[in-house]
Amino acid sequence: MVVNTAVKSGDTLVLEREHLQEVFDSLHKRGYSTIGPVAADGAISYKPIAVAAELPVGWTDEQSPGYYRLKRGEDGRVFDYLSGSQSWKRWLFPPERPMFKAARTDNGMEFSAESTEPKLIALIGVRPCELAAINIQDRVFMGDRYSDPIYAANRREAFILTVNCSRSGGTCFCASMKTGPKAEAGFDVSLTEISESGRNYFVVEVGSELGAGVMSSVRHTSAGGAEKTAVARTVARTAESMGRRLDTAGIRDLLFRNLGHPEWEKVGARCLGCTNCTMVCPTCFCTTVEDRTSLGGETAERVSIWDSCFTIDYSRVAGGVMRQSAGSRYRQWLTHKLASWIDQFGSSGCVGCGRCITWCPVGIDLTEEVGVIRASDGASTTKE
Repeated sequence: MVVNTAVKSGDTLVLEREHLQEVFDSLHKRGYSTIGPVAADGAISYKPIAVAAELPVGWTDEQSPGYYRLKRGEDGRVFDYLSGSQSWKRWLFPPERPMFKAARTDNGMEFSAESTEPKLIALIGVRPCELAAINIQDRVFMGDRYSDPIYAANRREAFILTVNCSRSGGTCFCASMKTGPKAEAGFDVSLTEISESGRNYFVVEVGSELGAGVMSSVRHTSAGGAEKTAVARTVARTAESMGRRLDTAGIRDLLFRNLGHPEWEKVGARCLGCTNCTMVCPTCFCTTVEDRTSLGGETAERVSIWDSCFTIDYSRVAGGVMRQSAGSRYRQWLTHKLASWIDQFGSSGCVGCGRCITWCPVGIDLTEEVGVIRASDGASTTKE
């Protein structure tokens, strides 16, 4: 095994399983904190990790509507899981963060804003659909004339190591959304885990100069035709085994034509309004603002916290709550995600990860709901 110090963006390499730790070492030398998947509390979670041994080696999962189980899988495979309840957005767009603080002093009130000093974080194990979600949030927080300085600072300095999917789950439909199972761009380094003929290794695609620099100090060899064919075979097999499919043809106009469809209230009768779907979604970005004051009144702070369009107060205005029924709130969420998001940001807000289906306590499946509406398109005249 040799080190090719002339690694360039666009190169394809082979990384043996036993040298994965060297990727961590290379990142740490550059000052990055590494965040990666771990098996904790019965699910896959993204947490700070220091060594490759903390990755969920030998773990896999089963997912279906309203069902998730972590279980032992094939020994030696590092990335055999799919996705857990968390998404990577909590590391770029935290669930709670200060906006500014105020303190009473002898000279009056002093205000201080939240620091925009970037944090060097490396996201290890980002799935292609999750990478697509990060790119979508980039457009939300950085792509318009209004930019979130804290998100932008963290995002611009983030190192992203994606892992292409070698299997799909019961609620996955990334192939329908053209966001997976293979990442094509937007990463620094991309891995495909190959387990064939008793050998477990990674085929590495280098996607940036930063990624090239990191891989230059990691033992590797150049990938040949056999390794590249193995990647193509793995990706094709995964795409063919998707657990769900969503027909996106004309979906924006389809949903806008059917705002009065009776299916909205039918699904609303099942919806618990628990907000699970929006909390686990990697692209939802609704927030509210909360002011907190110390008991003595000497200090105060304003914080931004995640919120959801499924909460009854989210649509409250001076005249009352705009969306009274659970069905109207589900319609708002789904039509925004799949239709009006296109008008706002130029793409769908859904990446097909399937989290909203898996983690819905009653197993509401957006692909089924869209299918029902499509099947009776134009037949509904029911009003809310």
